[in-house]
Amino acid sequence: MKHIATWIRECDAILFDRVFGAYPGVRVWNARVETPPGRVDGLLLTGGSDISREFLRQSVPDPGLIENPDPARDAWEFAAVPPALDQRLPLFAICRGLQVLNVALGGTLHLDVPNHNHLKFQNVQPLHYAEGAVLQIPRVNSSHHQALDRIASGLEIEAWCADDNVIEQARLRDHPFVLGVQYHPERDPLYQSLFDAFVHHMHHAVP
Repeated sequence: MKHIATWIRECDAILFDRVFGAYPGVRVWNARVETPPGRVDGLLLTGGSDISREFLRQSVPDPGLIENPDPARDAWEFAAVPPALDQRLPLFAICRGLQVLNVALGGTLHLDVPNHNHLKFQNVQPLHYAEGAVLQIPRVNSSHHQALDRIASGLEIEAWCADDNVIEQARLRDHPFVLGVQYHPERDPLYQSLFDAFVHHMHHAVP
């Protein structure tokens, strides 16, 4: 059995239950409601509310741009990222999760991105991929109002929104598997290949 540590909102739980139902050898531990075991095989950073102001690495001239922060979640996720990277665990970061990853590594965010909060479950946003990007999906859903600004050291951009160049996918250089996407792959089976790659690397990671 492989174990994933994560924090999943109540409203998203049913979506991730569907996703990981495809992998009977995987147990997902939701830190919102239970304590993950001391040793896990992967870290999943999921979507949710904005990162609290005190965890950001930038000034926030308008605090009203930070929507529904959850300091307890921030504390758990920002504490979970460094050991996961040190242990070279597979890490998959989704929407807010990509923002957490970037900030944890020293990057900053655009705090108010217009026109990226389309209706959920619609695959409407075309992407432009960097040469060599392995996991490519031509059009993705979009539901966020913040995004990556200054990219943390070690992160490589793999995809941008074709309309305005907002960063939509990034990977950590020199790591077996750290992938972040700004869209929501849990919302449509179209994206199952991304989870397949995450789980594959958990099963094949060198202990």
